[in-house]
Amino acid sequence: MTAAVSTTAPGSPPAVARPFFVYGTLLPGEPNHELFLRGRTAGERAAVLPRALLYEGPGYPYAIDGHGRVHGTLLTAAPGVYGELLGLLDHLEEFLGPGHPRNLYERVVRDVEPGPDGGAGGAGGSGTTVRAWVYLAAAAVTRSLRTGGVLIPGGRWTTGRTPGGPDSP
Repeated sequence: MTAAVSTTAPGSPPAVARPFFVYGTLLPGEPNHELFLRGRTAGERAAVLPRALLYEGPGYPYAIDGHGRVHGTLLTAAPGVYGELLGLLDHLEEFLGPGHPRNLYERVVRDVEPGPDGGAGGAGGSGTTVRAWVYLAAAAVTRSLRTGGVLIPGGRWTTGRTPGGPDSP
């Protein structure tokens, strides 16, 4: 499995501005997409996070390292808003800093496979990978999920949307 690579304190722009991979309430058509991402992205396209599993959470999912694939969307920040977006997402995901004991999620760098659609954002073509920020469940949450969590078959989270429908990534 890929080792977690985190950044400095939440909201502090890292040396490299990376795209974000989202897989839950930040997906297009979900409520947090409108609240946190509207007007702050320059590109959004379907993508897959390999070597990960998706679990049900209390109204939102958790991704953890594992032998599966998680479907989601690769987002590129709009010019001039990267730092703002990073801070907003860190706050939403309850990321307080690398390894912080009260983290709900850890912000880590992972290789993400963009979809073959060639969608907006220029994040890479079919067969390539893109290094992106991903919010994975923090260590305590991951332990709990591995022992008693509900795995989401197929790694695609929806809230009543038709999988593959117009609101799906």
